[in-house]
Amino acid sequence: MSIYLDNSATTPLCESAKKKIAYILDECWGNPSSIHHLGVIAKDELDNARKIIASKLSCREDEIFFTSGGTESNNIAIFGAVEKMARRGNKIVTTSAEHPSVENAMKALENKGFNVVRLPVGENGSINIQDLIREVDEKTILVSVMLVNNELGSINPVQLIKKAVMMKKSPALIHCDAVQGFGKITIKAEKLGVDLMSISSHKIHGPKGAGALYIRKGVNIVSPVYGGGQEKGIRSGTEAMPAVCGFAAAAEELTDIEKNLESMKELRDNFVNKLQKIEGIRINSKKDALPYIVNFSAKGIPSQPMINYLSEREIYVSGGSACAKGHRSHVLLAAGLSPEDIDSAIRVSLSRFNTEEELDILCKNISNALNELRKV
Repeated sequence: MSIYLDNSATTPLCESAKKKIAYILDECWGNPSSIHHLGVIAKDELDNARKIIASKLSCREDEIFFTSGGTESNNIAIFGAVEKMARRGNKIVTTSAEHPSVENAMKALENKGFNVVRLPVGENGSINIQDLIREVDEKTILVSVMLVNNELGSINPVQLIKKAVMMKKSPALIHCDAVQGFGKITIKAEKLGVDLMSISSHKIHGPKGAGALYIRKGVNIVSPVYGGGQEKGIRSGTEAMPAVCGFAAAAEELTDIEKNLESMKELRDNFVNKLQKIEGIRINSKKDALPYIVNFSAKGIPSQPMINYLSEREIYVSGGSACAKGHRSHVLLAAGLSPEDIDSAIRVSLSRFNTEEELDILCKNISNALNELRKV
């Protein structure tokens, strides 16, 4: 019995996405920019995909721009916003626990002379909005704060940022990396108050190679991508139709988000209760975190041997972000964990398809692993 519990890294493809991809590949393979029949039906599919993604964010269809995934969406948003706003200041406010696709973009901007302020996070992994209010000023041109942390599941108070920016009379655009939150919590773009928001396909049982960038109507950024003008020039290049339409098919399945969230809380709570009965386990994710992610440390056992032990038994978890392989987690460092706890950290990330039986098997194997690996 194979048990997959690394859904924050990627998710298995759902059946509706598989069927849609096969249809696009076999019957609807035209270029949506072509004006002949094959191009027209491809354009209809692209328009429908945009309509579906927009409906899931409760926004306008013309506010959705397809990209190759979360990393590209984050890069287009950050560099595009900064280039557009550079004449108004050089300060950027972000957090100390962002995904590498944001953090490394910030490092690149620092090398160009921008002043990047990284807000601290508490032991729960989220920022204090008062810290943000204190840092935002009239020279701040961008605020970039993730919605859900990919390692701890911490949820940031993104909906309060717009009020803070307005209160400080700042010109800053607001960007949110919502990759880990999309499909798991209800997201309404206008209510969230952001100008730019990144989402990804392969975190919601869609294919890799597709994502989207929400750009609020009236907001202008300078695209770093030059080409034929697809996606209104924001992301030029022939659209990856199989991936984009598969993305939309997977998104269409996101119908009971609140119901799934309640079920996931119950599943998470039962799992954590059983984990805590195992000697030497420390739970790193807090109770108010997104229940789809549980981060814990197994005292005295480095992450890799634990991952290997479980993998040999066809149980798949991770040691943290799949995008930070080989490096000590900057997120867990920012949250104040000790080096020992960081080096033994395990991330279990769930999907709506996981079951209590699977987590019971995981707990049993974690207990066995601790007994066997400590002897070694």
